[in-house]
Amino acid sequence: MNSVLKATGYVLVHTPDMVLHHGTTQTTERRVNPESDYLKKIPANLRTFEEVVAYPPNQTYIGNMTPQDLGKIEAPWFDKKVEGATREGKFGEIMPQDEFIALMQICDAFDLVKLEKNFASSTKDKYNVHPILKDYASKIKDGEDLDTIMHIINDEHAEALHHAGKVVGCVKRAHDIDENLSAHVMFENLVSKASNVLSLLHLVAKNGIDKNEIEYVIDCCEEACGDMNQRGGGNFAKACAEIAGFENATGSDVRGFCAGPAHALIHAAALVKSGAFKNVVVSAGGCTAKLGMNGKDHIKKELPILEDCLGGFAVLISENDGISPEIITDVIGKHTVGTGSSPQAVIGSLVTEALDKAGLKITDVDKYSAEMQNPDITKPAGAGDVPASNYKMIAALAVKRGELEKSEVATFGDKYGMPGWAPTQGHIPSGVPYLGFAREEILAGTTKRAMIVGKGSLFLGRMTNLFDGVSFLVEANNGNTPEQSVSEEQIKGLIAEALKNFASNLLAE
Repeated sequence: MNSVLKATGYVLVHTPDMVLHHGTTQTTERRVNPESDYLKKIPANLRTFEEVVAYPPNQTYIGNMTPQDLGKIEAPWFDKKVEGATREGKFGEIMPQDEFIALMQICDAFDLVKLEKNFASSTKDKYNVHPILKDYASKIKDGEDLDTIMHIINDEHAEALHHAGKVVGCVKRAHDIDENLSAHVMFENLVSKASNVLSLLHLVAKNGIDKNEIEYVIDCCEEACGDMNQRGGGNFAKACAEIAGFENATGSDVRGFCAGPAHALIHAAALVKSGAFKNVVVSAGGCTAKLGMNGKDHIKKELPILEDCLGGFAVLISENDGISPEIITDVIGKHTVGTGSSPQAVIGSLVTEALDKAGLKITDVDKYSAEMQNPDITKPAGAGDVPASNYKMIAALAVKRGELEKSEVATFGDKYGMPGWAPTQGHIPSGVPYLGFAREEILAGTTKRAMIVGKGSLFLGRMTNLFDGVSFLVEANNGNTPEQSVSEEQIKGLIAEALKNFASNLLAE
């Protein structure tokens, strides 16, 4: 029996101070040109939390708008606001920076995060009324004097935590000489962990899931935790499961740059289909390095810094319930070592080769979700509209295969695709933002079959020049459940009974 897409959760975290102090573009600029005009202009070009909440792609990400709703708003969207927008969404929430800094401390298992006492008190008050995190309020420690925190930063090589332009805490290093446990690395990893935990908590809260039924968690973020003897040893997954209260779960990490989530979802679907586990969660937190990544181009074009949010998601893959959309692991697209790097070769390996295995045409798939990056962010930086480019390539292949008329290429993306709405957080846009909507559409009968495509740039690690990618299909459930299907033992029993009856008939003759 195929495993099913049971539930999803999506979160964004508005982190304006982290853009300035932890995004790689900004930290590099500060090192190379500390007096640059770009750095001076950033504070005036950071959005408020209210602006971030009202931003149409962000409302889409947390489920308050559909991709179709977003497509009806004329782009660009940076100057548009959704009236009555709320931070709470059907799939998750948009969290402000101060609450998130407190969550970093809650996720800290080694007393590395120190908060200023007034800041700690104010965030604890907010947690006491938070619908999902109120039980965690008691885990926020009373806090330290600012002088103590500044001493740790200045004399003990800690990483400062900023909010509203002020130091409100710090992250200490976890080892005196191990660079893998430096304050900078611990900061990045705690950010990833905390945003993952927030996604897990929304997954269970929004969908009424029993935490005790989760048996395995797979983390697929773009960070790595370890020490000098095993730099990427992990395990984010189990660390996040611990804070989220998944007492019966174990887990491991899967990495594949931007394609990581698609790989992890295939792993999860296979684990469930094999019977190894009944409920597997795939999740990932955000990446501080990518905050403000295209900030120079945004400011140059008089735009606000649009990469001001961390992204997170969580997806539950479960055994077949006869209702939820099925993950079709028999039809997997994959970019192999020998595929090549041309756009046509990449799309061909991920889309058409997989469909050929199932005897399907490109137009037999109702929706394609590949690299759902927000064009507001990518177009000013010269990267174009990434989803639109993918749809054009898929449409071109369909024309070449005789499955689409040339006149239909221009409208292919409108019919079979969606506008991009995900933040440029590397792994976050790659196919998975659509899963929450895909589940709803398939259950409603408006979509029957969708393809999720993850693509990655492995050459960034300087270990290979290869690209990467995998894809899989999500389809409407055929109505069967494990109880309704015939097991191997039952088949053996039926065969044995048939042979027995056959022998009896021979003897009777």
